[in-house]
Amino acid sequence: MEQLKRLALGLWGGLLGFFRDDEDLDEPFFDPVQLGAVCIVCFVVIGALYWLLWTLLVYEGGLFPKLRASAAVLFTSKTIKDFGYERAPYAMGVFEGWVGNLTALGFCVLTLWALLHLYRTAQEGIRRASQKTDA
Repeated sequence: MEQLKRLALGLWGGLLGFFRDDEDLDEPFFDPVQLGAVCIVCFVVIGALYWLLWTLLVYEGGLFPKLRASAAVLFTSKTIKDFGYERAPYAMGVFEGWVGNLTALGFCVLTLWALLHLYRTAQEGIRRASQKTDA
């Protein structure tokens, strides 16, 4: 019975701890402005990623049909007229929107390169820090 009473008091004290007014110095402090800025930056990054992937894969048929048609023109006897191209910018057929697709591909490659560079720089910093502590 004594153990049940201690358990109930411990749970009650933990529940009341959520409503305490005093601040614990070990607890992290969050500034509402910083939290709002993080939310806005997250929405911007999600929007940019959505735009990038949509333009690369969906806009005017996406990049893959254009690559397939380009490969067929280069490696077979087909011509660009077989894929609906008559004259730029009026009737480009499957090649419609290639500028947007290639721009998105360039941004995608640039973003992936930047992330890889950031990762390798952080990895090298960790490696150097571990070598200093070992010595």
